[in-house]
Amino acid sequence: DEMDLDRVRAGELSPVFFGSALTNFGVETFLEHFLKMTTSPLSRKTVSGDVDPMRDDFFSAFVFKIQANMNKAHRDRIAFARICSGKYEGGMEVTHVQGDRKIRLNQSTQMMADERKIVENAYAGDIIGIFDPGIFSIGDTLCDSREKVCFEGIPTFAPEHFARVKQIDTMKRKQFTKGIYQIAQEGAIQIFQEIGSGLEEIIVGVVGVLQFEVLTYRLKNEYNVEVAMDVLPYEYIRWVDYSPVPIDRIQGTSDMKRVQDLKGNPLLLWANEWSIKMTLERNDGLKLSEFSRN
Repeated sequence: DEMDLDRVRAGELSPVFFGSALTNFGVETFLEHFLKMTTSPLSRKTVSGDVDPMRDDFFSAFVFKIQANMNKAHRDRIAFARICSGKYEGGMEVTHVQGDRKIRLNQSTQMMADERKIVENAYAGDIIGIFDPGIFSIGDTLCDSREKVCFEGIPTFAPEHFARVKQIDTMKRKQFTKGIYQIAQEGAIQIFQEIGSGLEEIIVGVVGVLQFEVLTYRLKNEYNVEVAMDVLPYEYIRWVDYSPVPIDRIQGTSDMKRVQDLKGNPLLLWANEWSIKMTLERNDGLKLSEFSRN
C-alpha cells in the first residue's frame, strides 16, 4: 500500500521494512524508500518561536547526543549537534546558551562508521561532532551571539527501575564518579543522590533493566571500575515542580524516598503507585510532574 507520508512525518505512523543487511537483500529498496520519506531541513521550535532553516544570516544548532570514549585511547567526548539554520565555519565563535558563554568551534568532525573527517563548512540539516570538555548537555543550544535563541529540549522519560550503585574499590572514587557522571550525561541512565550525600553511593534509574548491565560493563571496560549493585523496590518517580514546604518536610508515605538529580532538583520515589495520590493529598499545594526535558 502507498505510505501516508504526512502521518509518518507527524509521528502517527511508523514504517517497518523487512530485509537482510547480511545478504544485501532489500537494502537498496529500503534506501530508496528512505530517501522518499526524508524532507529538506524543517524549522525547529524555540521557547519563543520557530527558527527558519533557510535563514542564511543566523547560525543555530541543537545538541541531541553526547558520547564518551569514542576513542578510548584519548578518553574523548563528542557532542553531536544538528545545524538548524545558517552556516557552520571552522573556528567560528558561537554562544552556548545554557552555559551563557562564548565558545569557538574548532576541529568539528563528521563521522561515517569508524572514519572521521574534519569539517570546515556545514549547513542546516547537517550533523557535526564537537569536542566536549564537559560543558555540553543533551538539549543545549548553540547560536550566533547577536540573536540568542533557546531550542525546546528533548523529553526525558521517567525511569521505572532503580538500583543503588557503589564502587567496590574505594580507592577508585575518582574514576567511579567520572564514569557514572559521563554515562549519565549521555542520557541512557539517570542518576540521583540521596539528599545530603555525595557521589560515593548513588541511585541509578533506568527505563529497561538491560541498561544496568550496560552500565556495569562500561564502568569496568572504559573506566576500570567494578561496582556493586543493589536493586531497589521503587517503581515510580515524580519531579517536584512546586512544594509549599522544604523537601525534607513533605509529608510522605512509608515507601517514599527523597532524592535529587545532578542539578539539585528534588524528586520523590515510591514503591507503590497509590502512594503518589496519598502524598498529594497530605501536602496541599504540592505539584508533581512525571516527565522532564533535557
